[in-house]
Amino acid sequence: RVASGLYKMGIRKGDVIMILLQNSAEFVISFMGASMIGAVSTTANPFYTSQEIYKQLKSSGAKLIITHSHYVDKLRNLDDKTKIGEDLTVITTDEPTPVNCLPFSILIDETNPQEESESVDVGGDDAAALPFSSGTTGLPKGVVLTHKSLITSVAQQVDGDNPNIYLTSNDVVLCVLPLFHIYSLNSVLLNSLRAGATVLLMHKFEIGALLDLIQRHRVTIAALVPPLVITLAKNPTVNSYDLSSVRLVLSGAAPLGKDLQDNLRRRLPQAVLGQGYGMTEAGPVLSMSLGFAKEPFPTKSGSCGTVVRNAELKVVHLETRLSLGYNQPGEICIRGQQ
Repeated sequence: RVASGLYKMGIRKGDVIMILLQNSAEFVISFMGASMIGAVSTTANPFYTSQEIYKQLKSSGAKLIITHSHYVDKLRNLDDKTKIGEDLTVITTDEPTPVNCLPFSILIDETNPQEESESVDVGGDDAAALPFSSGTTGLPKGVVLTHKSLITSVAQQVDGDNPNIYLTSNDVVLCVLPLFHIYSLNSVLLNSLRAGATVLLMHKFEIGALLDLIQRHRVTIAALVPPLVITLAKNPTVNSYDLSSVRLVLSGAAPLGKDLQDNLRRRLPQAVLGQGYGMTEAGPVLSMSLGFAKEPFPTKSGSCGTVVRNAELKVVHLETRLSLGYNQPGEICIRGQQ
């Protein structure tokens, strides 16, 4: 219905929409709906300043923004020429709908979905997502991720007889990391949907609420970043909750040191702890701990694992570009269908 609603509003294959939201069901169905008709989603941090939003909006060429009313004032201050309702279509997910904006219901109340939206030919080489990354020098840049890229990355992680991350339809996956970041979008949402797992969306991080959700919904898998790992490892509140359901804790986006990993292991002795490494520009996952596999292989604390399946990785000398041996610093090169 969202795909049809976007199509009815004039969004076509190759057009870009901006999703300016915190974690929510509307984020998920907006991304999936846009993907179904070949549109491209550029995901943006709703806590950006007006100037930062404006730069991404102009660079991506987004024709429509889906957001929450809290952030509309930022959009009214983009520049003197961009007027909501005239130059820019803004859809808000909550009520009441701000002046000159449209309600999200305009996308989902479509009782007669347009058949044209169902017949769009979307290929593997067509763009699906346009996240912005500051992984290279200078200002954040848009990274084109195709349908083939995202599907391949998900397959590298959760498909096969011995998947690198063993997810099942019985798992409950905590999604506290922001979906506007590729780590959460790819390795949490898309991986979980592929495996048929339940995704528990958390609007924003708050330690008490997070612990309550884990206990109440028997969360089995938690994808985190080191600052959240520190909180779980050191906050005394954790001792008041039953976290025995957690079987995997995946950390990414920044290095997780051995000492911190060992500290968390003392809090969650039943869980497998590990981390992965990636870059938005690389597809986005490069390596993953084999401790998460269906047939796990022990991984040392502090390690970011081995290269994902069906990809090749090497470390080369910065000047000669020749491959290096063990324990020699250099530049990481990776290639694969992702």
